[in-house]
Amino acid sequence: MSNSRLPLAMAILVMASSLAAQTYPTRPIRLLVPSTPGGSVDTIARTVGPRLAERWSQQVIVDNRPGAGGAIAGELVARAAPDGYTLLIGTVASLASNVSLQKRVPYDPAKDFSPVTLLATQNLMLLIHPSIPAKSVKELVALAKSKPGHLSFASAGTGAGGHLSGELFKMLAGIDMLHVPYKGVAPALVDVISGQVSMTFPSILSSLPHYRSNKLRGLAVTGAKRSAAVPELPTMQEAGLKGYESATWYGIVAPAQTPADVINTLNTELVAIIRQPEVRQRLSNEGADPVGSSAAEFGAHIRSEIEKWRKVIRAAGIEPS
Repeated sequence: MSNSRLPLAMAILVMASSLAAQTYPTRPIRLLVPSTPGGSVDTIARTVGPRLAERWSQQVIVDNRPGAGGAIAGELVARAAPDGYTLLIGTVASLASNVSLQKRVPYDPAKDFSPVTLLATQNLMLLIHPSIPAKSVKELVALAKSKPGHLSFASAGTGAGGHLSGELFKMLAGIDMLHVPYKGVAPALVDVISGQVSMTFPSILSSLPHYRSNKLRGLAVTGAKRSAAVPELPTMQEAGLKGYESATWYGIVAPAQTPADVINTLNTELVAIIRQPEVRQRLSNEGADPVGSSAAEFGAHIRSEIEKWRKVIRAAGIEPS
């Protein structure tokens, strides 16, 4: 192509991109969910999806594709056409920790997606059995240091959020605790309530009934900010553990190379939905804290989370499976 034609070609590309943004969407959008119906990520998808459909008068199909720790849904979106019609509601597992927990993840979360927005985060809670003589995180750390290997923590399984949260606690506090994996949150909580295991790090939603009934003692929440569900509990950082942050999160991504105008349109609409009072209330009922970030902020968050959990997984000696 001659130099004289370059400006014309660029102008055509800009016009085409602008036209795409003005007409998008013109057909149904598929929102893939990396889990079965009924869980938190599915609930958030089914909260956001219908409202997006209402705003655009265009169908948004919530498509549950569980399996492989979110890799099945992730791969489908990573390989889809970059036109904004196939989206993924990703999580800390599918977009961050799995790249270090699995031997083969069929996509690179930092390169194969265009971030749209971080929709919401969800704190975990540090719960201990009432028999443990600690009324604060500092007291718990001191107790653990005085009795190396004596305390234990339960999780829903190796590599689960509660496991990684416990390993991050061990790493930053410089303590030794035994990890006891279970096949799910419920059996893990049963054994902590019975006193067979010292503590656990379940989600706010799973924690509240046992915290409110005083079956377990809550010491802190794990995220960067206090939770609206339990504002009386400090964050781990406020409780004295510098640099500690661990939260479940949910965000929308599109295939890499999706036009910037389409990403901007999606971001604008989704952030507006997240700010609706009824949406914020529904997310709060799920124990989630609404965010609604910019695309750039979400991209930086994904990269930061990949690196953080890579360090924790390596320090804990967790072998990829």
